[in-house]
Amino acid sequence: MCLLVGLPDWGVTKDDYVASYDDVSVFHLSDDRELTLLNTQTECTFMWTTSTGDPVGVIMNFVFDKGRFWMTCTRRRKRVPAIEARPRVAVAISSRGTNIGFSQSITYKGDAIVHEDPEVAGWFYPALAARVRPGDPEKQAAFASHLEGPDRVIIEIVPDTRIGFDSEAMFANSPAGGSTTRV
Repeated sequence: MCLLVGLPDWGVTKDDYVASYDDVSVFHLSDDRELTLLNTQTECTFMWTTSTGDPVGVIMNFVFDKGRFWMTCTRRRKRVPAIEARPRVAVAISSRGTNIGFSQSITYKGDAIVHEDPEVAGWFYPALAARVRPGDPEKQAAFASHLEGPDRVIIEIVPDTRIGFDSEAMFANSPAGGSTTRV
């Protein structure tokens, strides 16, 4: 499941790190925890750049399917022409607000594609509705129906770089102990 494995090896081991907290790259998110995070969390921070080069991001619901991220908004949103002009984007996802553990996070960089295709909408809207209205087919149908409209686009992100972090792994051998922050 890893999209990019080649994290730098700075010669720091887990035993070395717990005394210094200088290099967190050795505490990457494992493949199974990454998949759990992607299947559990429904929100991400979606980031792009403005025409002046400023970074900007918003919280959006997403579907992860076939190795790609999918989300939707109306064409009126400034992010749509921005990513059509500059398709390099990023998606950041955290475990906060879920029941899968503390401070797991993953960031993906990749290219965005804007779709206005009814065929894409045909599978995506029900998939998104199932994620944000789980267990209630009636509410899912209402949600998916609400999304249908001539101004709506679907954004597909094709990730090519992955940066994961797992603080539970970092603090496993630490005298500081793990996080107990509850959301």
